[in-house]
Amino acid sequence: MNANLFALFESRFPADRTACCIETHDGLYYSWDDLDRATAKLANLLTALKLPAGSRVAVQVEKSPEALFLYLATLRAGYVYLPLNTAYQEAEIDYFVGNAEPAVVVCSSNNFGWVSKVAFRHGTAHVFTLDDNRTGSLLQRAAVQPDTFETVECADDDLAAILYTSGTTGRSKGAMLTHRNLASNAQTLNEYWGWRSDDVLLHMLPIFHVHGLFVASHGALLAGAKMIWAPKLDMGQILKYLPRTTVMMGVPTYYVRMLQEPRFDKELCSNMRLFVSGSAPLLLETFDAFRERTGHTILERYGMSETVMLVSNPYDPALGERIGGTVGRPLPGVSVRVTGSEGKSCEPGVIGNVEVKGPNVFKGYWRMPEKTAEEFTADGWFKTGDVGRLGGAIVSQAGERIVPDNYLTIVGRSKDLIISGGYNVYPKEIESFIDEMPGVVESAVIGVPHVDFGEAVVAVVVRKPGMEIDEAGMIGTLKGRIANFKVPKRVHVVDELPRNTMGKVQKNVLRQQFGAL
Repeated sequence: MNANLFALFESRFPADRTACCIETHDGLYYSWDDLDRATAKLANLLTALKLPAGSRVAVQVEKSPEALFLYLATLRAGYVYLPLNTAYQEAEIDYFVGNAEPAVVVCSSNNFGWVSKVAFRHGTAHVFTLDDNRTGSLLQRAAVQPDTFETVECADDDLAAILYTSGTTGRSKGAMLTHRNLASNAQTLNEYWGWRSDDVLLHMLPIFHVHGLFVASHGALLAGAKMIWAPKLDMGQILKYLPRTTVMMGVPTYYVRMLQEPRFDKELCSNMRLFVSGSAPLLLETFDAFRERTGHTILERYGMSETVMLVSNPYDPALGERIGGTVGRPLPGVSVRVTGSEGKSCEPGVIGNVEVKGPNVFKGYWRMPEKTAEEFTADGWFKTGDVGRLGGAIVSQAGERIVPDNYLTIVGRSKDLIISGGYNVYPKEIESFIDEMPGVVESAVIGVPHVDFGEAVVAVVVRKPGMEIDEAGMIGTLKGRIANFKVPKRVHVVDELPRNTMGKVQKNVLRQQFGAL
């Protein structure tokens, strides 16, 4: 049996392939036949390039149905998909392209000048453009290709995608996900969340990371369900499309914004079956306010780039209730444990390190065997770097709530990861940019609570004697060098950073001192 993920999707296409697969915010309709023919043309183009087996296809483009088709075509042709955040700047792209050595790079027309220089400098043979208005050299070249293609045979363990995820050292790591990793997770979520062929997914997430590309898109594709496709969060489009929708996925920011809209009410959600939140912690205040406003209880879940989804609050009430402040139970086939400093499992309610096992856990980090070995225990569990507890209690203004022992609560991140608006921000990377700036001795980047983004990025900077640090100027410079979601919202100047006796910066002290924007 062909383990290619596209073959699995294809087997679930609806019998009526003239039915709508994707409806866009600007009134376009794509049938399942359109998806099949478009991915065939793109797969034929990639194959015609005579790329070596296992070649990577790196993509940094705006969201569009054609961008999704490119991902599916890459799978279909047996190559490895490498999505890149559209906010990444030249220094970041230079590292990813240099490390992954993709055979093909696809970018927006606006960025072709600098992206092509980066790509050719690292030996990439083919650079195409793709824009969100169905133009670009990729589609021009694909237009003359045949519209049928026999999906390439793949084994379970063959690579399907590489997702870059940074660590506290600042060096980005490419998480290698196989066809089995992605297929097993999609099939599990399809059943656990009750996906149906008559579902309609309101898709407002970006498609360069796990949530939008793998969780949302895979869910609809595997169910043979329609997607309503919008480029980003837009309240006007939510008000327009929600009455025709049954499933919506978003980061907590989406739900905060929805609650701020007076016209967002229970009637608007009368056709809804499921609201899912992830990629960042959902405040209990938002969880409770959403349920009171709409009558719907948001389903929170937990996953990572290295594992896709691991844990979820139940969809089926027979399996338990959805509890605010927790991310729920391990998904079927996934094992979760919480361990102490000596590697022994913690008792229920005791905080420790979250470790996981399952068919969805990645193959390893691209060209980093030593780092891969470090991240797994001797008995084969992946160390997530998150800190949490199984069971225990959730304490809120409403009082204390006992949590079942098989429910996981994430309480922190041992690797200083900041999650702002659903995007991962790694302090060391930003510190390396700041430390190079004139007048800076050193810096520390922290996350502080923020009502919209969950966490906001804040920088604390030590200046050189006699030098001045201009906060607005520093922020402006950073905006030209790194993705906007990584740029600090505030820069605080101090004489020195607090340190412990071992010389390590005490970021907990900085969070207490600068915890309010």
